[in-house]
Amino acid sequence: MDRASPSEESDDQSTDERIHQAKSAVAKALRHVRQHHPEGPFTLEALAKRARVSKRTLVQAESASGSNLTIETLVKVASSLGITRDAYFLDEQVFHEVNAELETLKELRQQGVESVALRQSSATALPSDSLQELTGLLKGILDSATKAQDTLQDIPYHQPDETDS
Repeated sequence: MDRASPSEESDDQSTDERIHQAKSAVAKALRHVRQHHPEGPFTLEALAKRARVSKRTLVQAESASGSNLTIETLVKVASSLGITRDAYFLDEQVFHEVNAELETLKELRQQGVESVALRQSSATALPSDSLQELTGLLKGILDSATKAQDTLQDIPYHQPDETDS
């Protein structure tokens, strides 16, 4: 009878641990984006319908044990939420960058901004640092607009009458 060597058993445990960590990361990202998306929060049923996947698949993906999601399912869910960076579910840095972008989008919508035109001078995507810088600038603009709006609301309004002229 063949027995696995101690190093093979260790490799299996390491692989199993990595699989568990990946499933946990997907579950965390899925729950987060479902609850904090600018157009959400979404119920599991609503997101499943939007992504054209089964609710059961999403329930399993968010469970502690996770599920063996296909790349197709992850891409469908990401695309249905406007996320074009497929690494969102597995890469911690991409997860944080996309969430910052979604938060900025949410703030823009709350301020009544309906669209932002960005022009790109080359066919390549913006580098990560540029995207973070742009996100920071947009947040600064939003903060300034909010402060200005609050200041304007605090100023008493004087209705001019005929004696003012």
